[in-house]
Amino acid sequence: MIACRDLTLRGCLLALALAALAQPATAADWPAYRGLNRDGVSAETGLLKSWPEDGPKRLWMAELGDGYSAISISQGRVFTMYGDGISEHAVAFDAATGKQLWRFRTDKDREDHFGSGPRSTPLVEDGRVYVVSALGHLYALKSESGEVLWEVNLPAKFGAKVPTWGVSVSPLIEGELLLIDAGGREGHSLLAFNKKSGALKWASQTDIPGYSTPLAFTAAGRHQVVFFTGSSLVSVDPKTGKPFWREPWKTSYDVNAAMPIFIAPDKIFVSSGYDSGAAVFRIKSQGDGMVSEEVWRSRVMKNHFNSSVLVDGHLYGFDGGTFKCIDAATGAERWKQRGFLKGSLIYADGHLIVLSERGVLALVEATPQSYREKARTEVFKAKTWTMPTLADGRLYLRSEKQLIVLDLRG
Repeated sequence: MIACRDLTLRGCLLALALAALAQPATAADWPAYRGLNRDGVSAETGLLKSWPEDGPKRLWMAELGDGYSAISISQGRVFTMYGDGISEHAVAFDAATGKQLWRFRTDKDREDHFGSGPRSTPLVEDGRVYVVSALGHLYALKSESGEVLWEVNLPAKFGAKVPTWGVSVSPLIEGELLLIDAGGREGHSLLAFNKKSGALKWASQTDIPGYSTPLAFTAAGRHQVVFFTGSSLVSVDPKTGKPFWREPWKTSYDVNAAMPIFIAPDKIFVSSGYDSGAAVFRIKSQGDGMVSEEVWRSRVMKNHFNSSVLVDGHLYGFDGGTFKCIDAATGAERWKQRGFLKGSLIYADGHLIVLSERGVLALVEATPQSYREKARTEVFKAKTWTMPTLADGRLYLRSEKQLIVLDLRG
């Protein structure tokens, strides 16, 4: 709390304004890829347990361009990215009305016969939004206006390789550092920048770039960040980039895309497509260092690009085009359901909110006993590879061309 009694009126107003800008994310925010904790899990409650025949009420819609960037929400603003065939843009909307607040050109548009446009999801913190173009241009922008604070062209400055299907990683903030899997030249695969100035603070490893976003957690007494690169699952010290442990993980075309999932207190789940499958590793201390050991490995869950979610010891996700529930401890399959193709999902208020590849939205009870669908509606007649976002009772859904917002509180 700021005490104003010892300040001038002008100084007091300035202090209050600065405090407002520095407000942390609230429970109603979804400020990063896969949410506040990067696990696809929302703490929101009081959501509808059934839907009207035509689905939840639509609040607003916005026309976008090409792209698969997910939606981030912070302090009443909605952030995403899209391409218009010529350029890529970062854009902000008012969460209540859908009014566009600003738009910023990030790069030339990247064309792809699987789908053009940006792939990375904006990261929002303390009045700044960090965005990465599909060609590897990293920006820090003012979240209020889109004004550039700093920028770095990762391929030009660090020899970062643009993966076959474009840069898809989203950055991670750890303290004063912004971490990213850049896939740069020797010793510059993993990079950490000062989040306020953009100054390079450390560089580490020489890996093929992956498509996955880094994850921070504490296990075996060490806080660490794990990167799912194009060749390995590698854990490093977020302060220095020093490696803790590494598990080689080869996938066809280097498509390691789904985010790893931390299973407290000491395990991590990883999965990829192209018949690679999934595994759980236990993280252990060994002398002054750390090691990882395999708990189980199976082809029961092959996440192509969208990640699974962990709920009460069970993993729910997409094994290629089949929706499944598996036991996180053993990898045993509990149930499976076809029809969603390569869908995506999040968890909230006892239920899985599932979006199919063809725009069908379903509400499914999160139970390992059986597949129990509570509601279903069609929201798009288009390809939908982008995962849902939930903030303040509003569900944000994106196709390749549109953003639709639904009211899940009725």
